[in-house]
Amino acid sequence: MSDRPIILSIAGYDPSSGAGVTADVKTAAAMGCYAVTCITALTVQSTQGVFEVAPVSPELVRETLDRLVEDVEISAVRVGMLGSVEVTKVVTEHLRRYKHPNIVLDPVLRSSSGAALIDPAGIDHIRKELLPVCRVVTPNFDEASVLAGVAEYRWNEASKEDVARTLAAKLHELGCRAVVITGGDSAEAMDFLSVMDKDGAREQVFRGEKLDSRATHGTGCAFATALACGLAHGRDLETAVGEAKAFVRTAIEAAYPVGKGTGPMNHLFRVG
Repeated sequence: MSDRPIILSIAGYDPSSGAGVTADVKTAAAMGCYAVTCITALTVQSTQGVFEVAPVSPELVRETLDRLVEDVEISAVRVGMLGSVEVTKVVTEHLRRYKHPNIVLDPVLRSSSGAALIDPAGIDHIRKELLPVCRVVTPNFDEASVLAGVAEYRWNEASKEDVARTLAAKLHELGCRAVVITGGDSAEAMDFLSVMDKDGAREQVFRGEKLDSRATHGTGCAFATALACGLAHGRDLETAVGEAKAFVRTAIEAAYPVGKGTGPMNHLFRVG
């Protein structure tokens, strides 16, 4: 294994560089990896929201992925925004064909401002076909509920862990080998890891405190990419989750003001 593994980011393009492939490049650099990228969708976006989405053609996505794997050895993959069912099918086909190690699916279904980032058919394909291909999936509670087919859920802080356990169990039934349900946006920040093996589900809860910050744009992308980097470096899943959580927290704390809305983290706090 190279001391600077190559990470493949398959995700959308965010012009403000808080999320998507440009943010993944920064995260990978900070985590001691090198990122190659395949853009799945263009967006009109700033720190104030997502205003328009234009998926890239499936043919261009396929060609990009094929050319990259001809050229470099991929140590991990972060799959983010896919934009359309057609692109989702191409990505699933590619991942099945090449069997890359350490595939981390960050199921980006909506932006934090509420904009839909994939069509319903794409969500259905993720649920039925893409989930089983991945080593680990990292939804937040809303994304997990959509994928699990749970129309509505409610919790207080005392029951949040039980809700996460229920959602994770339903995702395991869909073929997920490992699930990290992220919950850093609630009063008691909590990430819930569930790994399915021959003896049943193995669980670990990562607790923290919610940060009062406007620099939270792209936290899901950063967490998933940092997790992929940890796996590429040979960390076990539990260690990689803990390191990714710590990375995101420190990057938020080290952020500086960008834009008029919800700004980006400082992904490069480690390198200046």
